[in-house]
Amino acid sequence: MLDHLIRRATVVDGTGSPAYTADIGIRDGRIAVIDTGTVKAPGRIGERARSEEDAHGLVLVPGFVDPHTHYDAQLFWDPYATPSMTHGVTTVLGGNCGFSLAPLRPADADYTRRMMSKVEGMSLAALEQGAPWDWSSFGDYLAALDGRTAVNAGFMAGHCALRRHAMGPAAIGGTPDREQLRRMVHSLHEALEAGAWGLSTTRSTTHTDGDGNPVASRHADPGELLALCEAVGRHPGTQLEAIVPGCLDRFTDEETALLTAMSTAAGRPLNWNVLTIDAARPEAVPHQLATSARARAAGGRVVALTMPILTPMNMSLGSFCALNLIPGWGETLALPIPERIDRLRQPQLQRQLLTAAHSESAGVFRRLADFGRYVIGDTYAKENEGLTGRVVADIAAERGLDPFACLVEICAADELRTVLWPMPTDNDPASWELRRRTWQHPDVLLGGSDAGAHLDRMCGAPYPTRFLGDCLRGRRLVPLEEAVRMLTDEPARLFGLRERGRIAKGWWADLVLFDPRRIDAAPATLVHDLPGAAARLDSRAVGVVSVRVNGVETVRHDVLTGKVPGMVLRSGRDTETVPARDDGQSPISAQAQF
Repeated sequence: MLDHLIRRATVVDGTGSPAYTADIGIRDGRIAVIDTGTVKAPGRIGERARSEEDAHGLVLVPGFVDPHTHYDAQLFWDPYATPSMTHGVTTVLGGNCGFSLAPLRPADADYTRRMMSKVEGMSLAALEQGAPWDWSSFGDYLAALDGRTAVNAGFMAGHCALRRHAMGPAAIGGTPDREQLRRMVHSLHEALEAGAWGLSTTRSTTHTDGDGNPVASRHADPGELLALCEAVGRHPGTQLEAIVPGCLDRFTDEETALLTAMSTAAGRPLNWNVLTIDAARPEAVPHQLATSARARAAGGRVVALTMPILTPMNMSLGSFCALNLIPGWGETLALPIPERIDRLRQPQLQRQLLTAAHSESAGVFRRLADFGRYVIGDTYAKENEGLTGRVVADIAAERGLDPFACLVEICAADELRTVLWPMPTDNDPASWELRRRTWQHPDVLLGGSDAGAHLDRMCGAPYPTRFLGDCLRGRRLVPLEEAVRMLTDEPARLFGLRERGRIAKGWWADLVLFDPRRIDAAPATLVHDLPGAAARLDSRAVGVVSVRVNGVETVRHDVLTGKVPGMVLRSGRDTETVPARDDGQSPISAQAQF
């Protein structure tokens, strides 16, 4: 007997093939039957089913795979990985950017929580109250999640945790001696044997710990990195992920050489987050993707993640946000609130900050420098009543002020608590056309949501539903079949997921059923549902009828069922090796693509 039968669904199977109508039968967590003859002969499937539904007019697709999340801690208090799962994500990859929660010495738990709070924008109270922090090895950490998640989840071993475990506090600023490096590599081998998907690392200048110091992996030299990468290559089904300063703007020759050497040392693909696409800087995309061409020529593979939507991001002059990362801004924005207000109101400092924000040294953060385009979000002071939803430029014109000076006065009245929404500068037709062409590149993968991180600042988790809605009813940059392939089979194949990412007989029944006339994501709203009542941004799914993980329904009409059928996916067992060198694809020239 079948566990469930979905009748008359329009099936988009993830391979990019044309959609077809079929009945899909599920048994023991897998797709047991695909019957394409039932349109003319309903009920042709001979087996009975414990439950069934009529999906006529609905689209059935594989569950979406999010390759870049930070759900490592959240899954302990939220096994449903919300809001990702409600938007059809059935598999998530955590431990990115060099940050995993294991291996962990008991004495380092507080340091790790404070680091994750600072560098990934997680609530410290939620981290302290929501997770047990009683694991030691990477295997212990995975075991603590076994049987507790509604989504499938895999995790990278973070370089920062490995370095701290091997060197203790000397991981910040120190260079490992021979014995410490041996312990670091040994810990990575242990993690990979336990099921870690690979190694993640960061050298990004934006990544600092709770004490304001560069995180541990930023102190590593190339020799240390390559020793770890070589260890990764000795284990089946593994990967690499890395963040370097050039990920935010432009790779240097040294960074390109390092990423290439890491991939070739491991013999594994390396992905980085996130490729920014803006027609105002048309040279940036081919420059970044030239790294992929160079890696292929050397026998490696470097893959860029990029988001298919514009992710809303809120800011505040009162708490850490992207503005702090503009050179020359951090010192002022780190001052105590009263002193910060006084400094920000000084015309000379305002001119200095604006000059810095528009300079070449600001890199990608120059996108944030048009303060007249900011929209005012939540306000608190009586003086700011009625400003929510208004554009700063319009308010400044009414008051006869420069836009940035106007913004400062609004925020000062709220004691810098005002929520600010920068309007994107890359929402023009040329930028969207550049995205469409970039998505066709063989070393570009959709993803980079950062779901689980920066919780009260951005909400990238809904990108699958928003992208599909745009493909069906909006810009229609790619056909539905291709959009689904990019969200399912393409990431599944890059990460070597066994029998996931497609609707195929015998494969795992990770499935999403949705209404193509409605599929979308609602605007992000601030909710206070984290441990300790901390805030995060959430977004409701629109038009998602059902989400199934390993055959079990976890979401019905945007309501969680309470089931936790997800698996902790382990490398080697649940993933197969994807070599860096793909002999089926010849080296490409990124320059020729654009």
